[in-house]
Amino acid sequence: MVAGAAQLLAQQGLQATSFSEVLEFTASPRGSVYHHFPGGKDQLVKAALDLVTAQMGQAFSPREGASPEEIADLFLRIWRSVLVRSDFKAGCAVVAVTVAADSRDLLQHAAAIFGAWRKRLAGLFVAAAVPQADAARFAAVLIAASEGAVVLSRGEQSLEPFDLVATKLLEDARTLSGSKPAGDAAIAGRKSGSNKSEKRAGDSTMRAGAASMASTKRRPRPG
Repeated sequence: MVAGAAQLLAQQGLQATSFSEVLEFTASPRGSVYHHFPGGKDQLVKAALDLVTAQMGQAFSPREGASPEEIADLFLRIWRSVLVRSDFKAGCAVVAVTVAADSRDLLQHAAAIFGAWRKRLAGLFVAAAVPQADAARFAAVLIAASEGAVVLSRGEQSLEPFDLVATKLLEDARTLSGSKPAGDAAIAGRKSGSNKSEKRAGDSTMRAGAASMASTKRRPRPG
């Protein structure tokens, strides 16, 4: 149920992700949701966001000694893969909750996740010899710009907006520590939907809802 809720949040948003939608999507018995989530929908949504965070942590694991460009490239590949593998139907579940929640508790939960992502990225950039202030600034820019690029690409049903933003972000990352370009291969890899490393990067993020997608008898309404 948690994986199904995460998938629905990413595809159709918070308001359309009701208990009944999750139950139908995952073919779960009605009594189970009230048994496992006595706190109601907010409890289920928080569990779904925690799952997304855990999956993101598994997918986003740069190699030791990675350059700022390599760190940014892996982060961007994950989100590009979400777009490709979902055929533009899925975005970020944390964003979906942030823009629609009227619950202070849910907003604080989403804020904590974004804060953890910023801290993680900033720490990696500092480890790559980027000054702390620059690292914190670029971490926020990378998250905000990539999330916005996902929204644009979903709206236009095209990877072009995402790739334009990604190219600019990688150029900026390259200047953080004066690193040399990773090469056109990185950009070319993002432009290829069949790129194997990109597919691996997104596998963990998309896996949160894969099992429930396989068991459902219908497709969720587009968000």
